[in-house]
Amino acid sequence: MKHLRHALVLLVLLVGLPAHAQSSRDSLPYLKYPNLPAFNLLSPDSSKVFNTFYIKEGKPTVLFFFSPDCEHCQITTKRMLEKMDSMKQADFYFFTYMRLPFLRAFIEEYHLNKYPNIITGQDYQFFFPKFYGATTVPYLVVYDRQKKFVKLFNGGAKASELISLLNSL
Repeated sequence: MKHLRHALVLLVLLVGLPAHAQSSRDSLPYLKYPNLPAFNLLSPDSSKVFNTFYIKEGKPTVLFFFSPDCEHCQITTKRMLEKMDSMKQADFYFFTYMRLPFLRAFIEEYHLNKYPNIITGQDYQFFFPKFYGATTVPYLVVYDRQKKFVKLFNGGAKASELISLLNSL
């Protein structure tokens, strides 16, 4: 049942994608505009909105789009957190499209608040799936120190791959 709900939510998100974006990956906005896009993330307590425009240059940025009830997202998160000491040089933005209570439970379960380089939020405007053509979760996008697109991981990434990539930036 959990996976059915997850699939239905993604289907609803994808309805907003233009038909040509589905037929040609080359037309997706992230390929046309290589700079880190500006979009809003609602804080887990819904008290403020953070816009990614304010992410400063100087550190690599990892956008981690996930669903709290996705088992693969949970495994990916756990493995990344086990290696977070090797990825301190990057800022991570963990966010979901799901309701805030699900996000807060995920944050609590994985103790995300204890990591100073992790920001969490809700993509309440469903920007990410449209801009990147995300059809699955987890979905990671890496930007370099100048906020230029480097790599997209559709379906997650191994911590070792991410560490190696971040160390090269």
